Amino acid sequence: MSHTIEFERRARDHLGELDRTEMRRSLQVPHGLSFCSNDYLGLATHPRVKEKMADAVRRDGCGSTGSRLLSGHHPAFTRLERRFARWKGTESALYFSSGYLANLGVLTTFLEEGDVVFSDELNHASLIDGLRLAKVRRLVFRHGDVGDLARLIERVDSEGQKFLVTESLFSMDGDEAPLAEYAALCRATNTALIVDEAHAVGIFGFRGSGLIEAAAIGADVFLSINPAGKALGVGGAFVAGPAWAIDYLIQRARTFIFSTAAPPAMAAALEAALDVIRDEPERRSRLLDLSVAARERLIEKGIEIGLGCSQIIPIIIGDTGQAVSVAHALQLQGYDVRAIRPPSVAPGTCRLRLSINVNLEDRILEEFSVALAEAIDRFAGVTA
Repeated sequence: MSHTIEFERRARDHLGELDRTEMRRSLQVPHGLSFCSNDYLGLATHPRVKEKMADAVRRDGCGSTGSRLLSGHHPAFTRLERRFARWKGTESALYFSSGYLANLGVLTTFLEEGDVVFSDELNHASLIDGLRLAKVRRLVFRHGDVGDLARLIERVDSEGQKFLVTESLFSMDGDEAPLAEYAALCRATNTALIVDEAHAVGIFGFRGSGLIEAAAIGADVFLSINPAGKALGVGGAFVAGPAWAIDYLIQRARTFIFSTAAPPAMAAALEAALDVIRDEPERRSRLLDLSVAARERLIEKGIEIGLGCSQIIPIIIGDTGQAVSVAHALQLQGYDVRAIRPPSVAPGTCRLRLSINVNLEDRILEEFSVALAEAIDRFAGVTA
């Protein structure tokens, strides 16, 4: 009992420190006009996607009943994976239950003792955790800095395989990785390139398959990880790449082998989502146009924004309390905005992470930018 009491005391002390520093999180039901959703294309509520998922539930039930290698496999997954691979321009693809599991599965399967991996300093937590679990030599390079990466690769002394791991569109800054430069560097140094397309797949490129397509570097990418719960509107994640690598994941990736499969209805919904992306390209165009318009309005109001040009717009506040206060003021006015705090971002870089989606309108963007400028002036004092 004494050990239990001590454990509870430690936890309560930690929670108290989170309260003191305004770092304690809470579960909030989304409400109001959303500026924080990753459903960029509005596919989570698209009638075609909902109808296909509902039909599949009525036909196949609610659960998969087991892992893919036991009772949880369904023909719908095979059809979906083949279609996704064609869309990404790869030989094969494998569907995981989440993006986190996909990243952990890829990195712990292919990275072995003696290998070295180069990782962008702003990579997502799932990539960082995957690298930690892989227990290989990790070298972190400055965010998006090709020169720093090249110097690290040149200086490294290793007989193992070299890997470069990066996001294509960074989730907290909204800027793009220099994928073309990375691809050229990887070709020259026999480095395997792994790209997380979480916030790019479904949006960029002629077909909408992501920034790998837009940069025309598909032949230089070893594997891409493509979470399907953001622009694709459903859930899970696809790993796309050569057929031998996908087969190796099926045999070795513990996060695939030992996870209950997603319900077959999710495969049906994702098929419909891919149909919508193909049939309604204007959704992608509208999203990018709205993103440009939002940035222009924020700049007009004297609000400092990040350097990217995507649908993700960071408003750096810095101080935790000020970021929380600005977000709360906007929430009271009917705008669903959240403050992003450590460990999601580095200390001193607390921010509002604005996510533009196709359900917004120009009028709403103008009204929101005015409200945001006023809230920042009141609580953070960083506007012009």
